[in-house]
Amino acid sequence: MDVQVPEKSKGEKTAAQQKIRGYAISAAVAAVVFLVIMLPFYWMIRTSLTFPAAIFQSPRSILPPQWTLGNFMRVLGLVSAEEAVSLGGTGQALGFFQAFRNSMIVTVSITVAQVFFSACAAYAFARFSFPFRDALFSLYVSALMVPIIVTVIPNFAFINELGWVNTFQGIIAPFFFMTPLAVFFMRQFFVSINKELEESAYLDGAGRVKTAFRIVFPMSTPALLTCVIIVSTNTWNEYLWMLITGRNQSVRVLTVALGIFRQQTPQGAPDWGGLMAGTMLAAIPITVMFLLLGKHVVNSIGHTGFR
Repeated sequence: MDVQVPEKSKGEKTAAQQKIRGYAISAAVAAVVFLVIMLPFYWMIRTSLTFPAAIFQSPRSILPPQWTLGNFMRVLGLVSAEEAVSLGGTGQALGFFQAFRNSMIVTVSITVAQVFFSACAAYAFARFSFPFRDALFSLYVSALMVPIIVTVIPNFAFINELGWVNTFQGIIAPFFFMTPLAVFFMRQFFVSINKELEESAYLDGAGRVKTAFRIVFPMSTPALLTCVIIVSTNTWNEYLWMLITGRNQSVRVLTVALGIFRQQTPQGAPDWGGLMAGTMLAAIPITVMFLLLGKHVVNSIGHTGFR
């Protein structure tokens, strides 16, 4: 005797199959996107671990044709110029440690100052009432639509008049204070915080400044850390401004040092092994920071209302 399957069971089975099919398609698309994104990083690692003369040999090989750590030794300055040439390099120095120190000075200075001033400005826009507040905020945020390249020449002319070219203050000055993106992001987070907590602090005698630094800012740690990630990453990877204001070796950052290192062989092919090794080392600090603090990005985006 045939058993009749209830219509409800058929519908549930179909829905379950469609759900599984949807998950499979999503996983496949995510895998493809992941592979496309990670391919440049893989090629960077492969090139940095390959002997320079063998970089273009067996391009279809997943692993390096000839393994070597000589590229990293050359970039870090652990070998002499003669030894660097014997390892397949050009003998040119990158000055990695000095450039790394300069990048750290610039990045930490800009990140600390920009996050602090942006948080203060965002709190003012979120909680203070003053004439034309909303219009001023809209005008300020509209600066996001202005391309950065437009402000490079005026900023350079101003820094040049001050005599700050090839100095840390000249490099840091245009990025020292708040930026529209950070102010907008932080304001969205402050608006989502319950005002009753601040009102309770006012009743206890706390002022605006004390309330902001003792209650609001500690509660906004995820958003502040997200701003730290965004600002530090943008600063660490900045190239154009660092190039035109800090070519001198005493203030040269890693991005500029890598660009100059690439141009040191104008008559031949660039030293791709050393260049990729330096790039890989330069990417480590930001990668480690993102791995440690990345979870706060998701938490803060959930509070700011971004979807």
